[in-house]
Amino acid sequence: MRAIVYEKFQGPISLQNVADPTPKDHGVVVKVTATGLCRSDWHGWMGHDPDIELPHVPGHELAGTIAEVGKNVQNFKVGDRVTVPFVCGCGTCYECHSGNHQVCDHQTQPGFTHWGSFAEYVALDHADINLVKIPEEISDITAAILGCRFITSFRAVVDQGKVQGGQFVAVHGCGGVGLSAIMIANALGAEVIAVDINKDTLQLAKDLGASKIINASNHSGVVEEIKSLTRGGVHVSIDGLGSQTTCFNSIANLRKRGKHIQVGLMTDDHKHPNIPMDQVLANELEILGSHGMQAFRYPAMLEMIKSGKLQPEKLIEKTISLEQAAQELPLMNQFKNKGVTVINSF
Repeated sequence: MRAIVYEKFQGPISLQNVADPTPKDHGVVVKVTATGLCRSDWHGWMGHDPDIELPHVPGHELAGTIAEVGKNVQNFKVGDRVTVPFVCGCGTCYECHSGNHQVCDHQTQPGFTHWGSFAEYVALDHADINLVKIPEEISDITAAILGCRFITSFRAVVDQGKVQGGQFVAVHGCGGVGLSAIMIANALGAEVIAVDINKDTLQLAKDLGASKIINASNHSGVVEEIKSLTRGGVHVSIDGLGSQTTCFNSIANLRKRGKHIQVGLMTDDHKHPNIPMDQVLANELEILGSHGMQAFRYPAMLEMIKSGKLQPEKLIEKTISLEQAAQELPLMNQFKNKGVTVINSF
């Protein structure tokens, strides 16, 4: 099969012909029809993920059609249109038994623990637990962008943040995950404040439901501005980027008993950020993470998409070919795009 491969962290990325994957007894092989280009893939290429073994094929947001089924798979068959959360649970550990597949003790992640979806085919494990059938109303391109950024934001806003209508929500960093969070929080009736450094991205954030926007590149008092706009701070704040500054601001702009949700990956020099612990204590703030979402939670999100309450297709800026992905991936930390890029030509 054709696949995007790198053999060295931060090294050349090339289109190669490599061996086709085979399914495990509990898994499937999916013919990929669309796959999202995510900043997590950039982190992997940089060498920030210890699970990756070289040479490597990235890619973890995907949609496609099942091409081959392992002998123990019961709920899926060849020809089914499917997607999958980027964290695949084992189904047998304590966390999976408690319903928390997104933090499975033995999780697999396409594009990290094994070769991913920047290829014509990808293997997925424990299919009966992790695969999600794509409704007819949702295109493969739209389904492909759900599996990382959108589901992580959905869990952050709905399950972790428990956002309600009338609340104030701040989103720091308006990449794919931040824009997803804005759309979801707005659909729930919250008043959303978007913070970013790119004016075009901020305009898109406004189009997707942000009531207020703040350009942090020319604004020295982001926290103070948010507290002024909300008369004391937001109820829920999301760091969608993952940096020392966005993490600190996201906690500092909360009102009493507010919730900070960390969604953006904290890597390299940002792994252990300074946080205003005095405010966490005095104001009884909550600090939570959001790491993907379980497959069994997809139906609630898919119903909102089918009804038109959520329109993730509006996040898509452009579609590209597999060849173009080799050039696009190393540039993801430049934040030049104002939406999501999807590979749909293999």
